[in-house]
Amino acid sequence: MHKIVVAVSGASGAIYAQLVLDKLLSVPSQWSEVSLVMTDNAAQVWKGELENEAYADYPFKQYHLRDFTAPFASGSGQYDTMIIVPCSMGILGRIAYGISNDLITRAADVILKERRKLICAVRETPYNLIHIRNMETLTMAGGIICAATPSFYSKPKTIQEVAATVADRILDLAGIRIDTFRWGNGEE
Repeated sequence: MHKIVVAVSGASGAIYAQLVLDKLLSVPSQWSEVSLVMTDNAAQVWKGELENEAYADYPFKQYHLRDFTAPFASGSGQYDTMIIVPCSMGILGRIAYGISNDLITRAADVILKERRKLICAVRETPYNLIHIRNMETLTMAGGIICAATPSFYSKPKTIQEVAATVADRILDLAGIRIDTFRWGNGEE
């Protein structure tokens, strides 16, 4: 049973966050707790890209970006997984340099210090050298960079299906068992 915190930054790609949350809802037997924290920009991007405010309707406990009393702001909260989706390069850079100035960066710092799983679905392109070095630093600290780069071998037909290739990969990395396309299973 996983204890997961999902953080949503203001990078483009709210569809990825929506799909990760929806898919977590579909497998409640695999987690004991899911918590959600969003930046103000994330809410704006969600409204702009998805044309709704459904992020407020998820049954997960939601925390304000400045709520340092959240259980995942401490290692004693025993959250084993943090997913930042999408992960802006600003948040990635602050995590890489240990700047814990909000709940997302503090929680990521905790996850890394406790040697637990941090998955950052970076959503920026092209990368500049600062981005690449920050991704290297985060990787060397134990984090996982999962670029929000869709795959196409499953022959997705809709935007939802394309974005699901990223969401499914994120959940695979988190150790969540989901029904998804698997390479080499004889599917065409």
